[in-house]
Amino acid sequence: MAEERQEFWQDVRRHVVRYGGAFTPEIIERAEGSYVYTEEGRRILDFTSGQMSAILGHAHPEIVATVRRQIGTLDHLFSGMLSRPVVELSRRLAGSVSKAATGLQGGDGGPLTKVLLLTTGAEANEAAVRMAKLVTGGHEIVSFAGSWHGMTQAAAAATYSAGRKGYGPNAPGNIAIPTPNAYRPDFTTPDGGHDWQRQLDLAFALVDAQSVGSLAACLVEPILSSGGVIEPPAGYFAALQRKCRERGMLLILDEAQTGLCRTGTWYAFQRDGVVPDMLTLSKTLGAGLPLAAVLTSAEIEARAHERGYLFYTTHVSDPLVAAVGNTVLDVLERDQLDVRAGVLGARLRDGLLEIQRRHPVVGDVRGRGLLQGIELVDPDAGTVPAAGADRIGAAVTRRCLELGLHLNVVQLPGMGGTFRIAPPLTSTDEEIARGLEMLDQAIGDVSAA
Repeated sequence: MAEERQEFWQDVRRHVVRYGGAFTPEIIERAEGSYVYTEEGRRILDFTSGQMSAILGHAHPEIVATVRRQIGTLDHLFSGMLSRPVVELSRRLAGSVSKAATGLQGGDGGPLTKVLLLTTGAEANEAAVRMAKLVTGGHEIVSFAGSWHGMTQAAAAATYSAGRKGYGPNAPGNIAIPTPNAYRPDFTTPDGGHDWQRQLDLAFALVDAQSVGSLAACLVEPILSSGGVIEPPAGYFAALQRKCRERGMLLILDEAQTGLCRTGTWYAFQRDGVVPDMLTLSKTLGAGLPLAAVLTSAEIEARAHERGYLFYTTHVSDPLVAAVGNTVLDVLERDQLDVRAGVLGARLRDGLLEIQRRHPVVGDVRGRGLLQGIELVDPDAGTVPAAGADRIGAAVTRRCLELGLHLNVVQLPGMGGTFRIAPPLTSTDEEIARGLEMLDQAIGDVSAA
């Protein structure tokens, strides 16, 4: 067995392209529920839901049954062909957004009733940006400076948190605005509060100064996950929507990680009382399988179609993953996992706040529902990030893994002391409590060392 493991890692070094941070130094053999299991039989509690996606845990029996049934009947088609699972999922997604949007301030194009099914979040954002450019006639895209929207061309051009250097020029017309971070505000009120309105006004004064008069859309996340689990304050997105309307821009919300119950409501935009012109979903929609969607209004879709909108991909409208998406909605609705995420999220947050009280190095706890973050700071310097935060964050991550907890640290320079915590919505109370115990121990062990 030792020889086989040695050969495995030799093959990794020889043949596997390194595409981000270091690989976890254990071979994963299987996963079930909230746990992944190593080849040596070690059980690791998964507090990241895979890649922030497996909201129903791993190998959910109903997902497994759907895949087995569907792959034996209809898995993949010519992109111009449609199947019942695709149309059913489109109808149900439109219905879920319509229900969530009841009473909220909608986009200019009306309710989001049109759906395009794709594979990844980057692809969904690519499709949304392409449609926005065609419909508005503009090409300029505004995004947060801490954003992550994907690694394909338009998505990468709107991503500012990492990956911009060394790849040559991006598509012209991408403009960054400051991320509204209440914990570390760029603008403050006389009483020391976060003056996000002044920050937003200045941001769009700079947008107007840089624009060549071709603004198309603003593409943003309701909670910036890879950017450090930053949640803009209440009221911000309504004000942002007004800025977009004043300039004839579409508002696109990227709910790859916040959509479908994770934050305690079906969609994160519900808290803010606004409905975007376009909504992109991915990660959570397939519960770990590659499924993504773009939702927009009938009016916007009609304008795009009239102008020859083209987004033909190999796996557009694939029936296999669409059937999985329908099963995901079945489970979310039946088990009321939006409510469950709110309850579990409150318990998780209470535990994190207790860890903050016990460990001065934990400066901030933030997030919503089952998407929470903690940031390490220098306890003697207020909100200043901990000296060597990247190193300390990596050490806490390693210690968590040794104890049996997989936790995701934000892998951006200077932000390695910020953790993203996103357990499955199907987690038990005991699993949440056990994860908090291991995190508490890991922070204590590293702090002591």
